[in-house]
Amino acid sequence: MGRGVPPDSRPPLGPLVLLVLLAAVLPSPAAGVNVAAVLAAFPNFSDFLRLLTSSPVAGELTGRSSLTLLAVPNANLPRSPSAFAAASGADLADVLRYHVLLEYLSPSDLARLPASGKLVTTLFQTTGRAPSDLGAVNLTSSAAGGHSSTVVVHSPAPSFPGSNATVLGAVTREPYNISVLAVGGLIVPSGFDIAASGSESRPAVNITRVLADARGFNVAASMLEASGVADDFEADERGAGITVFVPTDDAFAAGGLPDAAGRLQSLPADRKAVVLRFHVLHSYYPLGSLESIVNPVQPTLATECTEAGRFTLNITRSNGSVAIDTGVVQASITRTVFDQNPVAVFAVSKVLLPKEMFGQGNTASAAAAAAPPAAMAPDASDDGPTPPTKLSSPPVWATARGANWSCIGFVYLQLHLLLLLLLLLLPLGN
Repeated sequence: MGRGVPPDSRPPLGPLVLLVLLAAVLPSPAAGVNVAAVLAAFPNFSDFLRLLTSSPVAGELTGRSSLTLLAVPNANLPRSPSAFAAASGADLADVLRYHVLLEYLSPSDLARLPASGKLVTTLFQTTGRAPSDLGAVNLTSSAAGGHSSTVVVHSPAPSFPGSNATVLGAVTREPYNISVLAVGGLIVPSGFDIAASGSESRPAVNITRVLADARGFNVAASMLEASGVADDFEADERGAGITVFVPTDDAFAAGGLPDAAGRLQSLPADRKAVVLRFHVLHSYYPLGSLESIVNPVQPTLATECTEAGRFTLNITRSNGSVAIDTGVVQASITRTVFDQNPVAVFAVSKVLLPKEMFGQGNTASAAAAAAPPAAMAPDASDDGPTPPTKLSSPPVWATARGANWSCIGFVYLQLHLLLLLLLLLLPLGN
């Protein structure tokens, strides 16, 4: 007769069970920050969120954690943040990066600030454009250690009479991932003159003249001139600069969809302006930067007129060239027309048609009817008062709901795993 294995000779399950339980219960490492989902529940920060999502900054946060975001309420933002940044000689994207602290700070951390203040590095410091440690901010308290103290954020340079802002309070936080604090206004990094008028800046590049000199862009130049959008492009050259993708005359003749050229020409003037803005990125990208772009989904000037996530371009490197995908048209850069910081102009092989207007099942008239009025009106001058463009909530809430369902699914899986372990352990106890 074969001898059975003594019960006490079984391998001990205790350590294994403990490890499995710890793996199931312990939280997973913090993921990158989805700023749209974080600020979605706070409509009084919708304008600040629009600035983040229409710039490269929101994409730069997706790979980071342990951050503090200094968010400016709608009522405290200047009428035109881009003009505010341009007047100081700053890039609006860099001003926004200056509001991202690379350290998680809770309200209790602010209450424990030392009398000398606390120097915290910002995302702006990582660009390499900040001299020395002037890409950091100094947080000081009017009564260090007191819970009723006032915390002020300002430049670490003692001789810089630049902007500063008071911390108004805590907005929300995900412990050790992101803390959002409300501040009383935009903060400009050291080295920029917030009193400058902008009159000393270089003259704007005349995009229409560039196209006329380059030849082969008669249709695009005529559309720009007739729409008045060229003036808007020149205004947007300040600060972050612009990157313009211009279809050649052959591209207009070829279209990109059946009767696309005819449909484009039949659009009303305000809808043509949206399509033209769809061809422009609100940042300066030379060809080398486009070839190695980190975040392929890029907002356009048309995005700024509507809402985050709409009218975006997908830019990738393909077969030795830069490919641009709109969702209905795939084009490529054929040559560099003009490249002088802060303006880059590239010829593209096809007219870039947005899926929001030319996608399957869409018609130009339907897109015109569905679009919000703010997207149809030409951009107002930076000199006049402009009502804030509000984000429409459904796309942002969809992101937040997706994150919530993912968390619920993860917890549901953990509970099932724990139940399975209990069922396995019950026979051992008998």
